[in-house]
Formats: sequence, C-alpha cells, structure tokens
Amino acid sequence: MNSLITLLQEVNIDKKLEEAPDSNYGIGVFIGTLLPFVVLVILAYVIYRYNKNRYKDE
Repeated sequence: MNSLITLLQEVNIDKKLEEAPDSNYGIGVFIGTLLPFVVLVILAYVIYRYNKNRYKDE
C-alpha cells in the first residue's frame, strides 16, 4: 500500500519544467512544492500554541 502511495505522489519536477509553456510556470511549481510544507508547519504551530495556552489556563 505504501509503495502505491509513493508512486502516486512521486513528481518529476525537471520534466514538468521542461514541458512548461513559459518561464513563469517554474514559479508555480516552486510555490506548489513548498506550500504543503508551509501549511503543515503553520498547522503544527497553531496546535502547539493552542495546547500551550490550554495547559497554562488550568
């Protein structure tokens, strides 16, 4: 099951950039690859702050 997920998530960025219609496509690919990590970091921070404040109030 994990190998199937890995195959579906594998992205060849170099191939996408070569087939891009123009140079601005590279910026979109860059943002698209970083966006999931940024969202996860923000979510982790929000959960951390929520739990820290919850224990502080008790």
